[in-house]
Amino acid sequence: MTIRVLLADDQTLVRAAFAMLVESAPDMEVVGQAGTGRSAVELARSERADLVVMDIRMPDLDGIEATRLLAADEDLAGVKVLMLTTYDTDEHVVDALRAGASGFLVKDTRPAELLDAIRTVATGESLLSPGPTARLIARVLRAPDAAELTGAGGPEGLTERERQVLRLVARGLNNTEIAETLGLSPLTAKTHVSRIMGKLSARDRAQLVIIAYESGLVAPGSVASP
Repeated sequence: MTIRVLLADDQTLVRAAFAMLVESAPDMEVVGQAGTGRSAVELARSERADLVVMDIRMPDLDGIEATRLLAADEDLAGVKVLMLTTYDTDEHVVDALRAGASGFLVKDTRPAELLDAIRTVATGESLLSPGPTARLIARVLRAPDAAELTGAGGPEGLTERERQVLRLVARGLNNTEIAETLGLSPLTAKTHVSRIMGKLSARDRAQLVIIAYESGLVAPGSVASP
């Protein structure tokens, strides 16, 4: 399957560099380039992109609001967003994950890592670097004015096994790693994650991470055992 990629960044040279990189991959194609968030939403709709590589800071409509519009549009439910930021300490990243982004990368990431990230997010997984993301989410959610997650329930209704799985998701483990840690089959681990997402009304694994930290199931700075 060819991944249809839309690039959204207000810097022309950045878009051009990313376009050359994406086009070099045999399983990807660039279907559009946008210099503003509003243009990104319009192109995602008209070009039927599978994934948008979205810069956080753009004129007209920033990447967070553009992501929120994409997530709210039922016709664009399958469009994934990979957020780009200059710093992995950017607190706007949490807002982007809340808005519906499936992960984030810093702009100075290595080319191969960007391509792998696009593949990961396009297949429905969340791209969450366990170290920087966990620290970032934990710091923001400790703030007194941290916003509540709209429409997301807490982990109280989960079984003990599901709580174990959620902790591991919050640590950045994929389904195979969760299965190995808990002695499960990969299919069983995947089923647990899907059920957890349904119970918590979470869009994807990125939102599960936020829920885990916000609810206190995973403590800031901890590397808890399951």
